[in-house]
Amino acid sequence: MTQLTIVANIKAQPDQIDLVKAELFKLITMTRSELGCINYDLHQDNDNPAQFIFYENWETRELWEAHMANDHLKEYMEATQGVVESFTLNEMTNIS
Repeated sequence: MTQLTIVANIKAQPDQIDLVKAELFKLITMTRSELGCINYDLHQDNDNPAQFIFYENWETRELWEAHMANDHLKEYMEATQGVVESFTLNEMTNIS
């Protein structure tokens, strides 16, 4: 199976940046230790601190799906409900 790249774009409401950032940080250590996680890197936009991006690589789509079903993702969703302005997720394949 082909390695899967995920680019997740999270935009916090302007008055909730610190809360969203803290909740995103909670995901990093647990996710990096998951089976199939190659890298899980969080970025914050230099000009717009409300904009965050996770750049992730997974051994397979199935292992990423298992990650998405974990309790720490559910806890993040509950903690940030109503304070994330937008969220988009792109599943990508490295072609070069």
